[in-house]
Amino acid sequence: MILAIERGWPGGTSPLPPCSCGTIGRMKMLKKIALMGAVMLLAGCGEQTASNAAADAKNATAALVDGAQDGTGAMVGDVTAPMVNTAEAYVSGAGIGDMYEIASSKLALEKSKSAEVRKFAQQMITDHEATTAKLKAAVSEAKLSMTPPAELDARRKGMIDNLKSASATDFDTVYLDQQTAAHQEALTLQQSYVEDGENSVLKKLAAETAPKIQHHFEMVKQLDAKGADATN
Repeated sequence: MILAIERGWPGGTSPLPPCSCGTIGRMKMLKKIALMGAVMLLAGCGEQTASNAAADAKNATAALVDGAQDGTGAMVGDVTAPMVNTAEAYVSGAGIGDMYEIASSKLALEKSKSAEVRKFAQQMITDHEATTAKLKAAVSEAKLSMTPPAELDARRKGMIDNLKSASATDFDTVYLDQQTAAHQEALTLQQSYVEDGENSVLKKLAAETAPKIQHHFEMVKQLDAKGADATN
């Protein structure tokens, strides 16, 4: 083994310093070097593993972002609207939902080729501006130390980006698909707070808002069913 290690050096010359401790001492020195080499190798593997883990995490994050941007299917309501009972969760969810409805529907007024879709979009803007005002009033009445969110979350921003990038031909389909999912999600939020909410003022608001969201949900399903997204 000693000869194999020594012969492995370029030119056949070992870099080991002359050892006056004899063969046993030299063997100990070689074992130490071999051990150091193993440690360095393991460290390299550890770095590689960490690098791979970081890459995997980055890819997973990218996948989540892609999923958020494409989150327009009916499953969105089940996946992203957990049963909420805290005031903070309700105010955040309801506030962001209203902002998304207003922003997406303003785009529909600009880009939709369907008169029925534009009419629906205008009602969404009017109704959700009203629920936003009621939410702010309820937060004030309940004397809560919070305010509705001032901007959309990453998922809704991704959905808005999808609407902005949709072609003229595809816009109405994308918009109505998003509206179906968004209202299902909003309905889950409102109904769950009515059942389990911790704040009486917000529970009253949720009870008043849920039927309106249900009505919107039925409206968008009817539009989709009769092919309003195919009307030019």
